[in-house]
Amino acid sequence: MNLIARIALPAALLLTLAACGDNRQVGNVGVDWTGNDISIDAVADPEVDGVVCHLAYFNRSFIDRLSQGNWFEDPSYSALDCSVVGPITIGDIATKAGGEEIFREGRSLIWKSLRVTRVYDAANNALIYLAHAREIQQGSGKMSLSVIPLSTEQVTWTNGAPARTP
Repeated sequence: MNLIARIALPAALLLTLAACGDNRQVGNVGVDWTGNDISIDAVADPEVDGVVCHLAYFNRSFIDRLSQGNWFEDPSYSALDCSVVGPITIGDIATKAGGEEIFREGRSLIWKSLRVTRVYDAANNALIYLAHAREIQQGSGKMSLSVIPLSTEQVTWTNGAPARTP
């Protein structure tokens, strides 16, 4: 194999792996000597321009997994805060009471996921963002909440604003 091929192949593999990185992650804070971290992601709402949510969650290290014996699961705890980053344009969002999931990430091999759900509060004209864990067994009461009041912001509804309830 010539020299260029020996250099080009590893370089191409490294570029491919770098492209697979998580572009949502804006921070990663080490919390102890074993390598446990708190990751912070910026989560954009696909149907609401002008709003970004920052989601913080715990990532267990290899040493922690080894000492605890639970290899395939991360804790359910999370924190969420959403803010207005520009004019708000709201697309086709669910206005039913159960809301609409805008983000999901696995926290265990098959049983648990971390989710962000958007709920429209028509009576108070606000968007509510709820971060919560979803577990197949026993559920989870661990959650975090952030509210964007729409009455104080410049808001455009692409399909017309829904009727407000009294």
